[in-house]
Amino acid sequence: QVQLVESGGGVVQAGGSLRLSCAASRSILSIKTMAWYRQAPGKQRELVAAFTRLGSRNYADSVKGRFTISRDNAKNTVYLQMNSLKPEDTAVYYCNALYYDRDYWGQGTQVTVSS
Repeated sequence: QVQLVESGGGVVQAGGSLRLSCAASRSILSIKTMAWYRQAPGKQRELVAAFTRLGSRNYADSVKGRFTISRDNAKNTVYLQMNSLKPEDTAVYYCNALYYDRDYWGQGTQVTVSS
């Protein structure tokens, strides 16, 4: 099993920055994929960024060049640095871990970008 705890959400003005953190209960090197998803009101949950165990990174087109996923293996933590935030980035952001072909989710953290 994997427990995930997110932090770092909040309210920010358009153009601002936030950094989200996701702390895992086990070594993230043992986890196949760590990812950030988001869900806006009335919309489906969507992939924002993902980091595979081998180190490759993937981003949604809507966040490329603005968001960066990174990790600290020693802290078993994955980060999402979000710059140049837009009102359309407003959503609940969820951390996800794919571990032995099972998905694990954090509780989510709210990000609100005001115009």
